[in-house]
Amino acid sequence: MTLTLRFKYLAIFLSLWLISCTEVPKDLLRQQVISAEGTVAGAISPVSQLLAVSSLTSGIIVWDLQAGNAKFRLSHGDPTQNLVTHLVFSADGKYLLSADQVNVALWDLQDGKNLGFWAMQAGVTVRDIAVSDYGRHLLIGQSDGKIQHITLKSGRRLEFQGHSENINAVALSPNGRYALTGSSDLHSYFWDTDSAQILHSVSHPNRVTRVALDTQGRYLFSADSLQQAQLLDIRSGRVLSKLKLERGRVFSSARFSSDGKWLLTGSPSQRASVWNVQTGQLVKDWAVSPSPYAKPPGAVVYDVALLNNGQLLTLSSSGLAEYWEFKP
Repeated sequence: MTLTLRFKYLAIFLSLWLISCTEVPKDLLRQQVISAEGTVAGAISPVSQLLAVSSLTSGIIVWDLQAGNAKFRLSHGDPTQNLVTHLVFSADGKYLLSADQVNVALWDLQDGKNLGFWAMQAGVTVRDIAVSDYGRHLLIGQSDGKIQHITLKSGRRLEFQGHSENINAVALSPNGRYALTGSSDLHSYFWDTDSAQILHSVSHPNRVTRVALDTQGRYLFSADSLQQAQLLDIRSGRVLSKLKLERGRVFSSARFSSDGKWLLTGSPSQRASVWNVQTGQLVKDWAVSPSPYAKPPGAVVYDVALLNNGQLLTLSSSGLAEYWEFKP
């Protein structure tokens, strides 16, 4: 029996196991098994039918949802030695940025070609990453509190030193001109990548763990490790709303819907959620299928996206892409 055939059988078995051992929520429409082994990172492309996961032994899998199979298999080398812990698509869906602890790599999704590797300085690790449209600009948040903004064509590097502690989350506007960064120093900053000038500052009572930018340039999101999560108007810096949260709720992912009405979030506790941007009210909650590798059973939600047909798509550490009915 070939390895490919074994993998197919394993994927089928995993799917059947999950269905038989888990009560299927009524809002769950269908599932796709992306990886039949443990995963440590994942991302959904904003505009195309692609998603990506980082597996424990197989490197990066770029998955075509429409075809139902792997489009590319990418690697930073031996995945057991260089485990990829961060994945993010450009807003145009044409490029993928990946990172292990000390290396960042850019990939062209037309042919799977690698466009470059960037290594951290000794003693510095990658904390979060972002990439602009056309792969023109990279943003790298580091453990030393610094942020690198790299322009590929010119080779220009701007080092933002506005934070005083390690970086936990970064986001980049589609054109690469503006960045939103969050740190353990209790602040998130919205700043100009041309000048490093801080345009807006958001203060938190706890370390900032998640940030997001609306791709249309309307809103920004900043959340800390305990209870404060705010939505702001990008132009004025005015707080639009605060999410109505129970204490201790942490976000593993966040993105805005294309129309700007909703904030889509994932959590380390299986939860995918939709929030009203203007009011901060929770609109809908889902519990994704648990990972068979987690004890006790659970799953980290890597990404949540709202599709053109109105369905919600989630990607989690269970290795599953799941489609959900969403009726606001």
